[in-house]
Amino acid sequence: MSLQSLALIENWPVPTAAAAVVRADGTVLGTHGPTDHRFPLASVTKPLAAYAALVAYEEGAIELDEPAGPPGSTVRHLLAHTSGLAFDEHRVTAPPGQRRLYSNAGFEQLGDHVAKATEIPFAEYLRQAVLDPLGMTSTSLDGSPAKDGVSTVDDLVRFAAELQAPRLLDPRTVAEAMTVQYPGTKGVLPGYGHQNPNDWGLGLEIRDSKSPHWTGSSSSPRTFGHFGQSGTFLWVDPTAGASCVALADRAFGPWAVEAWPPFTDAVLAEI
Repeated sequence: MSLQSLALIENWPVPTAAAAVVRADGTVLGTHGPTDHRFPLASVTKPLAAYAALVAYEEGAIELDEPAGPPGSTVRHLLAHTSGLAFDEHRVTAPPGQRRLYSNAGFEQLGDHVAKATEIPFAEYLRQAVLDPLGMTSTSLDGSPAKDGVSTVDDLVRFAAELQAPRLLDPRTVAEAMTVQYPGTKGVLPGYGHQNPNDWGLGLEIRDSKSPHWTGSSSSPRTFGHFGQSGTFLWVDPTAGASCVALADRAFGPWAVEAWPPFTDAVLAEI
């Protein structure tokens, strides 16, 4: 079947866009646009990097609560954006665990930590641990684990199905990743201002009651995922039993703030 709602991407003021919706069993409910086109993911790279780190955890290479990043910080702090590191600088601005300081630097230190523990460069570890097993042959990491992934809708649909019905990880590990870490922590959600609380799991942003937000008004509080500054997003709504991937090639801005929520609401209404 095809979803009429996905055609709404035709109205987005972007050069190229593609989208798809997938169920937990891998059934693709609909696609629109060039789903084999490789787009820069920006921060949608982070859930992929986090998943690789969780594979390293399950393999025994790292522990979630072992030291990593700045003094007093752990792998868990880095994954949950509570290490105290600044947004794009390897500079400590708060004690670990006190504020949700969204940090690219934190994910770069996470990647370094996993690479050191496994003795495999992080991009290669990501490929071996996540991309190859899921058949994500058009996805690569060409730089920072925080933001330098490149992928297609076709590939991310495979990852979105994995998030809903894990095969690479124990379902309990994925349940932990979509559970709020350090509850009650406030902070800024990039592009959407101060949120109290600003809930995150392990590498996954959790919607809960955030307002404003990039998902829809009808998205369940359990919805989790990530968006990127390159005009990209991936959300999973466990209540709806589906995930949506949308990739575009125009930087995030007011157009996305306006276009994304009604798009998500239309998708949820149709499924």
